[in-house]
Amino acid sequence: MGNKTPMTVNFELPNGREVIIETGKLATQADGSVVVRCGKTMLFCSAVSSTSVREGQSFFPLSVDYQEKFAAAGRIPGNFFRREARLNDYEILISRLVDRAIRPLFPKGYMFDTQIIINLISLDEEVMPDALAGLAASAALMVSNIPFAGPISECRVARIDGEYVVNPDRSKLADADLDVIVAADKDNIMMVEGEGKEVDEAALLGALKAGHEVIKTMCEAQMKLREMVGDKAITREVEIVELDEDIYNIVAGIAKDPILEVARGELNKAERKAAFKKVKEDYKEAILEAKGEEWVEENGEQLSMAYDKLQKTTIRNMVLQEKKRLDGRAFDQVRPIWTEVDYLPAAHGSAIFNRGETQSLTSLTLGTKTDQAMVDIAYENTYSDFILHYNFPAYSVGETKPMRGPGRREVGHANLAARSIKQVLPEEMTHTIRLVSDIMESNGSSSMATVCAGSLALMDGGVPIKRPVAGIAMGMIAEGGDIAILSDILGDEDALGDMDFKLTGTDQGITACQMDIKIDGLPYEQLEQALEQARVGRLHILGEMNKTLAEPREDLKPHAPRIVKLIIDKSFIGAVIGPGGKIIQELQELTGTNINIDEIDGKGHVAIASSDKASIDDAVARIKKITFTPEVGGVYTGVVKTIMPYGVFVGFEGGKDGLLHVSEMSHSRIDNVEDVFSEGDEVTFKIVDIDERTGKLRLSRKAIMPRADGTIPTDEELEAERKAANDRPRRDRGDRGDRRRGGDRRGGGRRDRRDRD
Repeated sequence: MGNKTPMTVNFELPNGREVIIETGKLATQADGSVVVRCGKTMLFCSAVSSTSVREGQSFFPLSVDYQEKFAAAGRIPGNFFRREARLNDYEILISRLVDRAIRPLFPKGYMFDTQIIINLISLDEEVMPDALAGLAASAALMVSNIPFAGPISECRVARIDGEYVVNPDRSKLADADLDVIVAADKDNIMMVEGEGKEVDEAALLGALKAGHEVIKTMCEAQMKLREMVGDKAITREVEIVELDEDIYNIVAGIAKDPILEVARGELNKAERKAAFKKVKEDYKEAILEAKGEEWVEENGEQLSMAYDKLQKTTIRNMVLQEKKRLDGRAFDQVRPIWTEVDYLPAAHGSAIFNRGETQSLTSLTLGTKTDQAMVDIAYENTYSDFILHYNFPAYSVGETKPMRGPGRREVGHANLAARSIKQVLPEEMTHTIRLVSDIMESNGSSSMATVCAGSLALMDGGVPIKRPVAGIAMGMIAEGGDIAILSDILGDEDALGDMDFKLTGTDQGITACQMDIKIDGLPYEQLEQALEQARVGRLHILGEMNKTLAEPREDLKPHAPRIVKLIIDKSFIGAVIGPGGKIIQELQELTGTNINIDEIDGKGHVAIASSDKASIDDAVARIKKITFTPEVGGVYTGVVKTIMPYGVFVGFEGGKDGLLHVSEMSHSRIDNVEDVFSEGDEVTFKIVDIDERTGKLRLSRKAIMPRADGTIPTDEELEAERKAANDRPRRDRGDRGDRRRGGDRRGGGRRDRRDRD
């Protein structure tokens, strides 16, 4: 066989970068496969869907896996096996972004196993692959025969210096105050996820509009590629079970009124669950009695579909027509809230946040640099000093299931909460921070409860965050021209609604958002209304939190590790570490502290951690002794080491010494140095000069001594005195020199008098 001839389309992003979509060259046995290239970044994506349905399959088995090949960045994985292993958190998050965008576009009732695999196979340091993953997945589906109501695409929108930039270079993203991933088809926004530095709602809307315009171009390119592929992209014929309207009407005649009665009952979660279970059992008995066992068994799948649709439709219509929610709240009403802090005495901070039947118990742990989490992705191997984990145990919803590791949902919720809170963390992070949210009860919005509890736990622990952060989950039900926007949605409302919109922020603005829209044609006006309703709800929640704790405590808990940072000259890093780490290990052992050193911007950053202040002070003193650098103008205390006729040599910290000349000892004349000082005397002085060539230090005591009138001379006055002394006639200077050699005012030194005799 000869070389395969690929088909390609291309388009240009607003920043001038060209994007190329290629198919027909790699993985041609897959139902659909493409390579998306921008700069040196290349993503391969395959789409395969089974041609048969597993027996008893009751849901759409779609899996989306995004994985980065480390060779793409010229790196070898840092794990023990030195190979790509299970997906890391970053890869899971990208997989979720793609999954959420494409899942609603498969036909209802499509139950065929479908797998989307996206691999990063080449990486341009400036072109971020996560913004191209959705485009790759949609393009692979569009060149296949898999039923898919695409195309769609995703892009990143960042606001940099007040301007919206689509798919910005990685290096420019650091200057952005808003960073979101937007997914859409040519007509509608479908998914949004991102973070902001306390931006307003208008900024988010502007980002969505800017991203949508570019996505339209991406969708057009995919349609061109599909046309080029031809017959291979003709959608396969699949048998999808459609709901029989006659059976639906039979079920509605039996169960509609009982369902509506429960929906109007304003029951709590457990009561409502039990009541709906009773309605379903009664309906099954009634249908069995009316139609017989054989008919029920023959139409079991249809009956199940009909009941599920009836329950959902009945509740949605009640909400829209009667303006009433399942628990009786108004559309914009938030459930009752109570909070508590300092619940866990051994933790470094803790909080309970309870809203309705959703509850998060969050703990704070403060650690040192050695506790940082390693983040090993294809682009780089880095360390994170802020960690947030979210746990959703089965008991939180009254169920049982095996205790496994965190699933994709837990990873996604943790990421949303972490992005929300990190915007208000102190710029200078002294500690490694770990927040753990354990969901104790759940009835909707547990990720938002994590944000609220995490904010309170940080403040309880004395971490100086800028402002408290709160989160709220919004929902929407739309039918015909009627739309209901719901604040603080229940779990049931999430399942039957058309939008799940989570928004977090402070009283100053938005810090993160996550939105999934399940219907076509949501106008921007409706989205704007949802944003405003979310803002009001967020401020209400912040007000309830503030009743318990409105700002960080003034100090850390007594048992929390304290960290003091020192900045030392780069040249001293080796001296503090010592050969083979000997000195730093001895320092840690002697002081009982944990010491870490980093070189940042040409300086040594030393972090000393301990829960005992005296231990930290001891370590600081020892390191300062090693790294002591005298400065002109600095005042120090030392000990007289050597006495000479012209002055004394003083030794002080860091093994330094300098000359205190007789002329700098006092404001009055001193004839004999030994009359003033003895070896071992303690003396306080000021450094007035350091010889740049030799490093010799010139000290002065009179610079810090009061004169006869009680005033301390200024540096300028002392310099003028020195200049005047240097300008005296030579004879005077000679006399002064004789006196330094042991002479007196009557003229001549000892040697001169002896000669005259």
